[in-house]
Amino acid sequence: MGTINALIVDDERYAREELKYLLSKFPNVQVFAEAESGEAAVLKALQLQPDVVFLDVEMPKMNGIEVAKTLVKLKKVPLIIFATAYPQFAAEAFRINAVDYLLKPYDERQLNQTIERIEKMLSPAQTVDNLEKLGKLAIETGGDIHYILPREILYIYRDDKVTKIVTQTENYDVRTTLKELESRLSPFSFFRIHKGYLVNLKYVSRLTPWFNGAYQLELEGLDQKLSVSRNYVKDLRKRLEL
Repeated sequence: MGTINALIVDDERYAREELKYLLSKFPNVQVFAEAESGEAAVLKALQLQPDVVFLDVEMPKMNGIEVAKTLVKLKKVPLIIFATAYPQFAAEAFRINAVDYLLKPYDERQLNQTIERIEKMLSPAQTVDNLEKLGKLAIETGGDIHYILPREILYIYRDDKVTKIVTQTENYDVRTTLKELESRLSPFSFFRIHKGYLVNLKYVSRLTPWFNGAYQLELEGLDQKLSVSRNYVKDLRKRLEL
């Protein structure tokens, strides 16, 4: 595979230099930018569109968790690797769907495993099935963190200030925005059929004309029909049809 462009974000220069040195041992990883604050990290991610961001959690003003919540809203979402001396941040990190979580001081064996994981996720030949083996969608509801395989999700919709995830067996209410979930699920077969609905195309069984150019969509195993806005019909059919 090609070069993996990495952005290192840490407010401590020594920590940046240490990680940069360790990453220099991987010939396909290029640290092409550094940032010493959360605000600078967001600007550099916007400008440079890195493949992966190694992100310190504890930083003044804008911390790593806040940076990550901004990064997942970008058009090109980088892989996020958190780095911290404090393991208690791990749960919150994985709610944002971080690829990995490195503890300081860095363990070279753990870093090796992280790079292997990144390589697999960025491989052009990477299949959706393999991506699912690498991670699940982490969602927080009722104080608990649930991990869901993307293929189990039928559709997702926004209801007032709550996002509802409908799976084959369970329904979940989460505060995560529909846009953020759409970004996280971009490698998979999800498509927005309406400003408030995101469906898993694997389950689409029928598309029926409705009125004013709109359609109704039927999903396998679901009695309810979903409305497809006429603005999305053309692109939906392109995605669905051979």
